[in-house]
Amino acid sequence: MSDHHKETTLPSSRKKNLKVLFGIGTGNAMEWFDWNIYALFAVFFAPQFFASGSPMSDLLKTFGVFAVGFVARPFGGVLFGLIADRRGRQFSMTVAVGLAAVGSLIIGLTPTHETIGAWAAVVLVTCRMIQGLAHGGELPSANTYISEMAPREKRGLWASLIYFSGTIGIICGAVLAAVLSGILTDAQMSSYGWRIPFVLGGVFGLFALYLRSRLQETEIFESSAKSQKSESQQSKPSLWSQIREHRRLLVRVAAMTVGSTVNYYVWAVATPAYAISVHGVDPSGAMWAGAAANVVFIIMLPVWGTVSDRIGRRPVLIFSGIMMITLLFPLTSIIRGQAWQLFVAMAIALVFMAGTVSIGPAVFSEMFPTRMRAVGIGLPTSLAVAIFGGTTPYLQAFFADKGIPGVFNWYAIVLMAISVATVIFFLPESKGKDLTAAGEVSESLSPSSV
Repeated sequence: MSDHHKETTLPSSRKKNLKVLFGIGTGNAMEWFDWNIYALFAVFFAPQFFASGSPMSDLLKTFGVFAVGFVARPFGGVLFGLIADRRGRQFSMTVAVGLAAVGSLIIGLTPTHETIGAWAAVVLVTCRMIQGLAHGGELPSANTYISEMAPREKRGLWASLIYFSGTIGIICGAVLAAVLSGILTDAQMSSYGWRIPFVLGGVFGLFALYLRSRLQETEIFESSAKSQKSESQQSKPSLWSQIREHRRLLVRVAAMTVGSTVNYYVWAVATPAYAISVHGVDPSGAMWAGAAANVVFIIMLPVWGTVSDRIGRRPVLIFSGIMMITLLFPLTSIIRGQAWQLFVAMAIALVFMAGTVSIGPAVFSEMFPTRMRAVGIGLPTSLAVAIFGGTTPYLQAFFADKGIPGVFNWYAIVLMAISVATVIFFLPESKGKDLTAAGEVSESLSPSSV
């Protein structure tokens, strides 16, 4: 290759990579922003949609709608996973971010109960279901896309973008909540302030839709689609036959997800509220401690992704999982009544949590054949997140209220132990795997045989 050709090709390749990363990251950040601002602002908009006369009753109904979104996520995982495997990864994740943006925008613009009566609650439930479908669909679509677009020697690093960008979206929502609640009165927040994040989420989500619509489809999917076109219609396996054929891999993905999703929701999401209600930590200090700890989490994600590209996926997953099991009780005991204690505990936990989640998209993509890669990721992960992740804050608060918080800690430890054991006994090393290969990681392979 001539020097002139190198000079023209390398910048072009770098520009393409940046376009891909920015398109995926922006959309993923807005999906997580849209998903989490609902809980952050629920206390302000609950009376606007239900108006029962009891603030607590309105809030409980609003959080009930929040749970509806979690119920919709597995259906989104299957639906958009199927779309991604049939129509393309780029098309699927573009539609997903568009649906999330529309749902957010409609919530932000919907008239209140005082204007349209019970229809306000109907619109809220509908939009939250749409967002649940979209959020469940974002995971298999974006995870598969970024794994197939990444250079095989940097797939772990690229995969870390999913939680990296998602956490940025969560932090932006938290900062916006802090700013708005600081400059607006409670009356103003209840009147119109709560609408601002939903409208912003919708507008920026439509911008992400535009960015994703300009991305190219992955070469791996296009190559697979061409080969499938040459097959006779009768010889093409149905979705359910593929699920039955790879059922063991699906179970492994779910088993690897249960531990990480519970511990992620504990340390990245629920612990500040737990510290406020159980240990009396100052609310403002707890929120800032949580935000600062998540910055540590963001920093560590690409670090672990890079390490996995050097030494392998299995060592990273096993080491970080064992550290979470070992440190859960000691870190919980650190949290007393001070915000700095909360930050220390969360920051240490999230250093190792980053290891368990950063390379998930790469690991799961390396497990499945191209024709069902998105469904293979979306179905088991969305089910595990909905069942175990969605109930984590409630169970943590429930056992604390009963005076037996240690029971929840053992629950989280057992689930993480299941995830680690699955990696040790059933996950072959797949670092640098060629995703274009016709044969994927065999279900009969043991770790030692790779």
